[in-house]
Amino acid sequence: MTTSSLHDTMQTIGQQAKAAAKAMRAVSQQQKIKALLYLADKIQENADYLKAENAKDLAAAKENGLTPALLDRLTLSDKSIQTMVAGVRQIAHLDDPIGSLSSTRILPNGMQIAKMTIPLGVIGIIYESRPNVTIDAAALCLKASNVAILRGGSEAFYSNTALASLVKEALAYAGLPDAAVQIIPTTDRAAVGHLVTMTDYVDVIIPRGGKGLLQRLANEAKVPLIMHLDGNCHMYLDRSANLDMAIELAFHAKTYRYGICGSLETLLVHQDIASQVLPTLAQKFTEKSVEMRGCPRTLEIIPSATPASEFDWETEYLAPIIAIKIVDTIEQAINHIEQYSSGHTESIITEDMHAARQFQLLVDSAGVYVNLPTVFADGFEYGLGAEIGISTNRLHARGPVAVEGLTTYKWVLTGDGQTRS
Repeated sequence: MTTSSLHDTMQTIGQQAKAAAKAMRAVSQQQKIKALLYLADKIQENADYLKAENAKDLAAAKENGLTPALLDRLTLSDKSIQTMVAGVRQIAHLDDPIGSLSSTRILPNGMQIAKMTIPLGVIGIIYESRPNVTIDAAALCLKASNVAILRGGSEAFYSNTALASLVKEALAYAGLPDAAVQIIPTTDRAAVGHLVTMTDYVDVIIPRGGKGLLQRLANEAKVPLIMHLDGNCHMYLDRSANLDMAIELAFHAKTYRYGICGSLETLLVHQDIASQVLPTLAQKFTEKSVEMRGCPRTLEIIPSATPASEFDWETEYLAPIIAIKIVDTIEQAINHIEQYSSGHTESIITEDMHAARQFQLLVDSAGVYVNLPTVFADGFEYGLGAEIGISTNRLHARGPVAVEGLTTYKWVLTGDGQTRS
């Protein structure tokens, strides 16, 4: 595609999206539910077709040397397809936020004032590797009466195209605008540059991808972004932790899936329990071929670990590697997280509810857990149906960006002829 034709294509997509956004403001809740339930059925019926298209992407990805973490994200398994189906159905049955009103205040002059929930408008979603984002993004945007422009990674081209075709069927079945969900029909990286600067047509960009992509967008985008750069997640094993639970959850948080943004990267352990939990954890990590990098005190307990550097405390590995540090107090743990966390998700394992409260109050991340593994950082697990991404922004949405995060509001006032005095 030439530079001029790409520009024309992106302008057309933007114009169609803007027109569709106006139409989406008038669609009924029943139409949206109809489209989503149809989409869920179609995904389930076409599981073999989707896996066959996904196999084309996987074959090319292996030839191109994609890392195991990226291959894991790219794969459409029976389990991930069923998760998509369950997620779309869950989204369909969520309360529809659009048009809902906050509590109404009546001012002294009799004027009534409230907030009405409305769609964000046109949302551009840029993502790498994960084809399930095509469905998550489409379903969530539809539920919140938004329009989506999807730009998936080139490594998932066949998978995304196949999934997008099912979305188009669902739109037509429910009588929704065909342009309510559009997928950019090229893998040309220049298309991203166009999308993030189309302020006349696009209201917000939500990217999901590696740090390189996200830093590029932060530098180039003129359209507002909802994003996070990485998921350097921490777990702190407190002095009062149930030891069996601490071992189980730390191991699970690291090894459940290495390639997800909620995977545990740094384990902080109170000195009072370090000698009780770390030998068992080291054995379990070794059996799972997880490389351990530790502070000097950790190396005394786990001689097989390698010395941790500043790099290790800062890094989101997305790989079978974990950094381990022994701390003297909960305050030291919180200070370490404050210095090195990306603001994504942190967890404390403790039986001391005062410590739990202190941790949740003082740790400034989008998700702060007690006695849970960080891998729960996922919209489906939060009961939100799915997510478009995890936001570490302070403005608008924070944490899993689901239906509520894809809305804004307007003030609606009602009177009977009042004038300003």
